[in-house]
Amino acid sequence: MPLPVISVAQMREWEGRAWASGVSEEAVMKLAGEAVARRAFDLENHSGSSILFLVGKGKNGGDARIAAELLRAEGVKGVQLMELRDGTESLPDFSDVSLVVDGVFGIGLNRGLSSDWCNFIERLNEATQGLRVPVLSIDVPSGLDADTGQPRGAAVRADYTLTVGAPKTGLIPDHASEFVGLLEVAADIGLRDAPQLGELRWVDANDFKRFVPKRPASAHKGTFGHVGIIAGSTGYHGAAVLAARGAACAGVGLVSVFTPAYAPVAAQLQSAMVHPWDANVIHTLSACTAVVIGPGLLGPDVPESLRRVAINLWRESENPIVVDASALEWISNEPVPGNSVRVVTPHPGEAARMLETTAGQIQADRVQSLRQVSAQCGGAITVLKGRHTLIGAFEGPVTINGSGSPHLAQGGSGDVLSGYLGGWLARKDLEAAPKNTTALAVWRHGAAADHLSAFGFERDIDSLLSTLEGNFDC
Repeated sequence: MPLPVISVAQMREWEGRAWASGVSEEAVMKLAGEAVARRAFDLENHSGSSILFLVGKGKNGGDARIAAELLRAEGVKGVQLMELRDGTESLPDFSDVSLVVDGVFGIGLNRGLSSDWCNFIERLNEATQGLRVPVLSIDVPSGLDADTGQPRGAAVRADYTLTVGAPKTGLIPDHASEFVGLLEVAADIGLRDAPQLGELRWVDANDFKRFVPKRPASAHKGTFGHVGIIAGSTGYHGAAVLAARGAACAGVGLVSVFTPAYAPVAAQLQSAMVHPWDANVIHTLSACTAVVIGPGLLGPDVPESLRRVAINLWRESENPIVVDASALEWISNEPVPGNSVRVVTPHPGEAARMLETTAGQIQADRVQSLRQVSAQCGGAITVLKGRHTLIGAFEGPVTINGSGSPHLAQGGSGDVLSGYLGGWLARKDLEAAPKNTTALAVWRHGAAADHLSAFGFERDIDSLLSTLEGNFDC
């Protein structure tokens, strides 16, 4: 089940119901501390340096203390605790610190910080950022309002935030990203009867277990669909290649590429069928069970016939259509058949061009921007890329993707995603659940990048594709 995105008041109500039902507050804190200890151990990377726990007076400090004690009990050396009272304390030497765990203030902070605390947090940020010491915040970066995502005078700039129970509303907005860093959720902390799902829903690995059916023993390539990719013009043929390789990673039966840049695309692909763009492609396209349109279709040599075919497919095809990149502007305000599956995948700049606004305005209210793009595209499922990629439509719930990192911010990763998504949507064994299939593709794309980042390959598109193609544990 996806997790709800909740306010501080909802979190307090949830805890209150748990205590009233007999759940022990100490037991919940122990589970939270265990989650923090596991994450801290992973991030410390067994370097032999020390982990510094900053321990405040409240529950966050309690979680930090439990985590430190658990690590010491497991024989982890160099675990340090710094008990904080009022923010006047001097910072230690960070030269031998490999990780700082921030357990100073939690979601209960409901006032502006004193000048001493603001000064302490600013000194901490300067030290950790100057020496590139990563910071893991427990539940919420200290000083950040968990409802609004705004600092209460100052806030810790975390590299990672491990929030407990469910994501808090203030951790999601774009303006909070410089404080929150990579957001992760420790959901299993012993609280029962979670708040009801609302408009925003967080998904992670657990939501896709057993979603993809097992392949039957009698399966053949026709069992899993045929994705067509209309992509790649002169000078941008690499986008078509990456989209085709991404599609193949989804386990689709057949991949066909239709491109004005036939020679360079064909030279780089083996399992995909590559067709030069001409009037005869319509017959071949009609055999596809999903079509991706847009990667690398730039410049003056994109044939007008290609644009017409793309628009007609959007208007008339009964199969799923994924539109990305420059083709997004071709299909804006075009009608679509009822009950058809249409998916658009803009980044904030592309969404801004579609809505005739700025990327800053798109980022200021990403949920509303997603709904406006969807409405302009006939109610299409919209994948608004960025930190916490959003998946949704002009009405109904919006899914927040829990995977991915800034390491996906490189040319080609969006082309891989559009092809990968098209490959999943082309699969006949998943055609009954297009929204969940879209969320699965987005999550796995981000999770593959997370997996690689842990091994230092964050800027390697080939490694991203290899990880998508294989089985990875995220």
